[in-house]
Amino acid sequence: MSKAKYKYNPKTLAYEEVRVHWTIKVLKISLLVAPSILIGLALSFLFTNRIQAPQTRSLKKEIVIYKKEMNRMQADLSLVHKVLADVEKRDEDLYRVALYADKFPEELRMMGSGGSDKYAALDGLTNSKLLIKTAESLDAAEKRLNAQRLSFKELLILARDKEKVLASIPAIQPVRNDDLKRMASGYGWRIDPIYKTRRMHTGMDFTAATGTDVFATGDGTVEATEKNGWGYGNCIVINHGYGYKTRYAHLSAFKIKVGNKVKRGDLIGLVGTSGKSTGPHLHYEVEKNGEKVNPIHYYHTDLSPEQYERLLKISQNSFKAFD
Repeated sequence: MSKAKYKYNPKTLAYEEVRVHWTIKVLKISLLVAPSILIGLALSFLFTNRIQAPQTRSLKKEIVIYKKEMNRMQADLSLVHKVLADVEKRDEDLYRVALYADKFPEELRMMGSGGSDKYAALDGLTNSKLLIKTAESLDAAEKRLNAQRLSFKELLILARDKEKVLASIPAIQPVRNDDLKRMASGYGWRIDPIYKTRRMHTGMDFTAATGTDVFATGDGTVEATEKNGWGYGNCIVINHGYGYKTRYAHLSAFKIKVGNKVKRGDLIGLVGTSGKSTGPHLHYEVEKNGEKVNPIHYYHTDLSPEQYERLLKISQNSFKAFD
């Protein structure tokens, strides 16, 4: 308990107890505490500016450099994508055409590499949009590079085996047709000679006398020799490999057997009128990867450009088919 203080009062001629108002007490306490607060603030200011400020400035400087590097990386990635686009175009328009290769599957080039939450860990970070954009661009470039690697691997195999590939492609007409007068009906919609209706004709018809020689249009292996009372009649199927097959229908005789290896130009059968046929002729088909395609596009070996143009016009007429 604090000692009471007394002061002499000349009016009352007596000592009276001195009572201190509470505000005075608070003021005195504040005056005592204020120096400590000021010292604390001063130390805090010194600590922040003398010790932490250099670290903060360094971090800010690093962030600026980091953003510049990320932007530079974005520019480099844009260039990478441009180069890849050029390589992909050359792949499709030059290399694959030269090697008679199929178009590289687009779904393989665009194949995904992760789920929708792949970049979730980057959300909320400083400059997360820039980080995510860069990561997506990197992933896209990686996918395209992997796809191109697969494409070049396929083309390398074809290039090493180019002579064999070229020899296997069905590239001549299946009968002698020097004057181009034997082609009677081309690939496409024609009037069926039996049913008198418009139907798809999936090959080419060559008119010739019964017994006329029929030749293999490319190197391959005899896959089938069929004898049918209707449809294709007596028919030969040759598997040329690399997705190619050819069919020779309505024959009068076979000159080969199943399993025989044949070369382009080898005699394989004789023209006839077996099966669904209205007269002696050869029905000839080309398959590429299981799909029947127009044989007219495969006569480049024994036709000049002028002859090809003539035969193309003849094949596009609407004459009725023989089968």
